[in-house]
Amino acid sequence: MEHIDKRNRLEEKPFSYRETKDQNVFIDYYGKQVKILKGKEAEKFLNRIRTAESEMAEQLIMAKITGNFKRGNERKS
Repeated sequence: MEHIDKRNRLEEKPFSYRETKDQNVFIDYYGKQVKILKGKEAEKFLNRIRTAESEMAEQLIMAKITGNFKRGNERKS
C-alpha cells in the first residue's frame, strides 16, 4: 500500500460512509458528501468494506469508489 498512497493522505482518514435503512450508502470526504451508492453498487461496496483487512484498506476502497473528484487546485476552507 505504500506505493499507492505516496503522500500518506489516507492516514488522516478523510473518508467515511453512512448506510441508510434502504441500503443506500453516502460516502463523505472530510464530512462533505461526495458520492451516493444505490442498489447493487451499494451492496458490492458494503461487502468490500466488511471484508477489508484494515482501516487503511477501507480508506483506499472509498478513495477508489469516489474516483478522481479532486484535481489539486481546490482550497481548504
